[in-house]
Amino acid sequence: MKIMHIDTSAKIAEKSNSRMLGQFFIEQLKIQNVDLDIDYLDLTKDVQPHLTSEFVVATYKPENERTPEMKQVLAESDAMCQRVLDADALVCAMPMYNWTIPATFKTFIDTIIRTGVTYDLFPDGTTKGKLIDKKVLFITTRGADLRAGAFQHMDAMTPVLKASFGFLGVDHPQFVDAQPLQFSDQESRLQALARAEEELTSVAKQWASEL
Repeated sequence: MKIMHIDTSAKIAEKSNSRMLGQFFIEQLKIQNVDLDIDYLDLTKDVQPHLTSEFVVATYKPENERTPEMKQVLAESDAMCQRVLDADALVCAMPMYNWTIPATFKTFIDTIIRTGVTYDLFPDGTTKGKLIDKKVLFITTRGADLRAGAFQHMDAMTPVLKASFGFLGVDHPQFVDAQPLQFSDQESRLQALARAEEELTSVAKQWASEL
């Protein structure tokens, strides 16, 4: 199984819960004897550029009409899209920053949503995503508990991930959310991480059984 494993936390590895949980999941797959080919991407080091006017214009220009300059503008995006298309599964580990996804993951999304590459646009205006055969797991860490209560309505992370990857053909992404962490007591944090590890172990067994 070829997995694109993506980290986004601004924290260094030994202090990042999302990085730790992402690696925990990979190790659980190994325990299940899954033959892994890992394509690792750290979006804090390999930061994708923000969209520009030149990028947008080049994206919607038919491929056979693009100038050499347009092709150069799209080159990094082309390569990243190919990495995604080549993967059997995406494992995306990320903290919640200010109620939503990290900015680095938003630029990644902007980089890989490409007409004619990761989705098709038809003359009648309908679209069809090309990631329909991919397994996608989002491992998220949240400072507060957004499962219920006062902060439940402030989860802007889950909807944007479902919408973005649903557009690309991923109808049933899986989520493992570790919460509450930073804004809770030590016992609650440990319980949240234990719940997440239990869920990740279950997902690893599921993936292994489906090979």
